[in-house]
Amino acid sequence: MCRGFRTFYGVLQAMARELRGRGVTHVVMEASGVYTNPAHAKALKGHKTDAKDAIRLLDLYECGLLSGSCIPDPDLREVRDLARYRMKTVQARTSEIQRLQKTLETAGIKLSSVVSDVTGGSATAMIEALISGERRGSVMAGLAQTRMRAAGKMADLSMALAGRFTDHHALMCRLHRDRITIFDDAVKDLDAKIAPLVARYAREAELLKTLPGFGDVIVAGWLGAIGPAPHQHFATASRLASWATLCPGNYMSAKKSKGGRTGDGGAYIKPLLIQAAWAAVRVPGRLQARFRRLVRKFGGPKNKGAQKRAITAIARTLLKIAYSVLKTGTPYADLGADSCTRRESPDARQDYLMRQLQKLNPGCVITITPTEAA
Repeated sequence: MCRGFRTFYGVLQAMARELRGRGVTHVVMEASGVYTNPAHAKALKGHKTDAKDAIRLLDLYECGLLSGSCIPDPDLREVRDLARYRMKTVQARTSEIQRLQKTLETAGIKLSSVVSDVTGGSATAMIEALISGERRGSVMAGLAQTRMRAAGKMADLSMALAGRFTDHHALMCRLHRDRITIFDDAVKDLDAKIAPLVARYAREAELLKTLPGFGDVIVAGWLGAIGPAPHQHFATASRLASWATLCPGNYMSAKKSKGGRTGDGGAYIKPLLIQAAWAAVRVPGRLQARFRRLVRKFGGPKNKGAQKRAITAIARTLLKIAYSVLKTGTPYADLGADSCTRRESPDARQDYLMRQLQKLNPGCVITITPTEAA
């Protein structure tokens, strides 16, 4: 039987009642936006109609080739919507800051060459002085605060603030500054709205905060994207990492692996975990030691690609740790920077160090002489 239904809410409710009346227990949905990703169920090109799509999806379900979709509770959906909107707001704020920097560069103002953050207190005071009509670099450099008042920086600031700043540049900077202020207020308002929603999951939030790099923003993003009990939806942490596209893909042909890159999914949780990973590797401990070891393995600290691959691996590790912490209800305890070497046997460690010495000195003969017992 083939019957069509319109997508209005009332019509869908009537469809649900009819399906329940016919004893239907499972429904396959096509391209349903927030409910599922139909990428793995695409039909062949040139053979696509609504009826054929419905039949194809039914065949895939009967063969067990379609996985179910998780629809979170209303409370978690509220956290998810606000956390995602906060991320978009922060991204819009970043874009506005970049436009402000470009306007300053166009006017010959090299403030970003001396100041790390053009939205900081000192930089904001200098930009406001420019907008108000001040053009003397030495006067605006005097607005610097705290460590920026060092002798070397004061001289650089005076030169960086001397340019061809016109009334048009002042207008554009005023517009950018006003927009940045609006975004700052919006982010603070969103944080105030997200906090009471996250408080409903206080136990899980406190467990997640025991991980290095996990703050209020990361915790809210995790709860909104994955939820407080990921083990109920993902059998293992590896499957969760695959869902978040934090594991390499498989590309093998003729029994030869040609490498693989991570997927493009996880548009919200993946950037948050990468952000948490960068914060975690700044904390002395197991994750920092592993990051440095992976960077050396992938090409060295001067290789940007090696750092990116290593930080993706650390993000995957954080995800697996968070999965275990929430599943067991046990706070995270760092194993220490030497956790990896402790697992190695002394003989294996000795062989590794000897190989490293031979690489540095090809052809050398290494002799180990044990000390005599006292």
